Amino acid sequence: MSAPASQDGLDTAPDPVATPKRLTLGEFIPLMAMLISLVALSIDAMLPALPAIGAGFNVTEANDTQLVIAAVFVGLGLGQLVYGPVSDSIGRKPAIYLGNVVFIIGCAVSITASSFEVMLLGRVLQGFGAAGNRTVIMAIVRDMYEGRMMAKIMSFIMAVFILVPAIAPALGQGILWIAAWEAIFIALLVFAGIATLWCALRLPESLSPENRKPFSARVVGTAFKTALLNRVTFGYTVATGFVFGPFLGYLASAQQIFQGPYGVGELFALYFASLVIATGAASIVNGNLVLRFGMRRLSRLAMAGVIIGSAIFTPVVLLTAGVPQIWSFMAYMMLIFFCVGMLFGNLNVMAMEPMGKLAGTAAALISALSTAISIPLGLAIGQAFDNTVTPLVVGFGICCLFSLFVSIWADKGNPPRPISF
Repeated sequence: MSAPASQDGLDTAPDPVATPKRLTLGEFIPLMAMLISLVALSIDAMLPALPAIGAGFNVTEANDTQLVIAAVFVGLGLGQLVYGPVSDSIGRKPAIYLGNVVFIIGCAVSITASSFEVMLLGRVLQGFGAAGNRTVIMAIVRDMYEGRMMAKIMSFIMAVFILVPAIAPALGQGILWIAAWEAIFIALLVFAGIATLWCALRLPESLSPENRKPFSARVVGTAFKTALLNRVTFGYTVATGFVFGPFLGYLASAQQIFQGPYGVGELFALYFASLVIATGAASIVNGNLVLRFGMRRLSRLAMAGVIIGSAIFTPVVLLTAGVPQIWSFMAYMMLIFFCVGMLFGNLNVMAMEPMGKLAGTAAALISALSTAISIPLGLAIGQAFDNTVTPLVVGFGICCLFSLFVSIWADKGNPPRPISF
């Protein structure tokens, strides 16, 4: 028997982890991965087009083109605060529909933009819309699974999801060979339409009517307070932000790094994809190991890998004037991406685990707060690009060290069990 609802209309005791109807994992995982990959596709497919966009809008400062990427994360951070409470109120699927409509509108704004500022506004709208999928997918998985099994499912979703950013730069480059950069936004619009149709036809609603919460400032505020005051949820949310910060810095500056000091030209998509595949491999490894070793142990090992790897590679970077040989840089980044692939799924699951029936609102707060932490970190690392990889390597090492300290602090609190009023 679940605990009674509180006076604020919240019941945070755990639901039985069961739903009236489920897709097979063979369909559920690819569908979730496709929906959540809208964020990655809207970012990574644009990377080869940054010089063309900058030239088209007469952007004089090369680092300013990074704002085309950062703008998506601004919208993402704002949107995530909205879709979680909305999905707890009206259901998961309507929230997904709403987000995808906003995303499509953002694509239309970017396609027809008459200035760089309007283009960035369209990108903010795309991030705001894509936030619906990113937030609600976490809630759907939490509705259906819990604990290590939830981590296992999320790892496999991330493994499939990784295929999209692996091929997205090549897709963007291929479109640029035959059309202008605006055609990339048309492709994004079509992708969003297909994902929405698949969701509408096949995905059952995971939040039953009796478990929905009224959408009011009082209820949402109490839910946010509950999540913020939980040491495990708050701690692992902050830890996620520190991990994602330098990763965002890499996304913003990757095109400049590979096509600048390393001069790989149109092979940029190949180099980018090879690193992303390392993250996908980590997700598969994590999915197979997490039931045996647990999320915390694997996360600690991954953080140690980033910290030690960065500490060893930093002297190499300094001795080569910030531009080590590309094979050594790729080896270092392979290690980093593998470790980050282990961290993304586990840190989010550990932050979500205590939240029980607050899955939607908790997912919103976790995603929004971690994004709010990562954006200034990522912008600082990206804007520090000086035709060397020094800011990126140092950024990964320092940020992951802070992430380790915060996660240790989080584990000194109460055990991560669902909260009851």
